[in-house]
Amino acid sequence: MDKKLLSILVCPVSKAPLEYDKANQELVCRASGLAYPIRDGIPVMLETEARQLSADEKLRESVK
Repeated sequence: MDKKLLSILVCPVSKAPLEYDKANQELVCRASGLAYPIRDGIPVMLETEARQLSADEKLRESVK
């Protein structure tokens, strides 16, 4: 994921910054609890395509 692109992308729901999850090929928004897929190197920034973060994922990140 291009760091410059990541620095300008925000969650379309909460307008919060996104984190790149390389293992899952997703852009994660902690504020909205959504993870947006990256397909063929292109972030799919549609709320309908995003998945809800699990309670474990939310908890794991709040501990960091």
